[in-house]
Amino acid sequence: MSEMSAPIITGFYAAVMGLLLLWLDVQVGRLRGQTGISLYDGGNKELATAIRKQGNFTEHVPMVLVLMALVELNGAPAWLLNASGVALVVGRIIHPMGLDYEKMVNPLRGIGVMLTLLVILALSGYGLYQYFGS
Repeated sequence: MSEMSAPIITGFYAAVMGLLLLWLDVQVGRLRGQTGISLYDGGNKELATAIRKQGNFTEHVPMVLVLMALVELNGAPAWLLNASGVALVVGRIIHPMGLDYEKMVNPLRGIGVMLTLLVILALSGYGLYQYFGS
């Protein structure tokens, strides 16, 4: 049986993202415990915000990690993977800091979204380059 190599750089960033998701999960769980609200948000604005922070994370991070793993397996340079990983980590840390139920516009929210979307664009573009450029 041959040994298969896993994408090590992506693995590192997946581990960091796992810790961030755990932190977001704990926030939702803490608020559920405090409010006694088992499902949805029960009209509680703080719980609704925590749920959206967790939801935004789970909506974007898996795709980025899939893209990172695929381009890494196909030989993407370490600098691209690390730049993407750092931007993702920073974006996913500051985005929830800027998410507020009462206030739509917040620079942290916008920067967090932009960093995440730029990473998706860069990795998608590189994946297409790998396919069409080979």
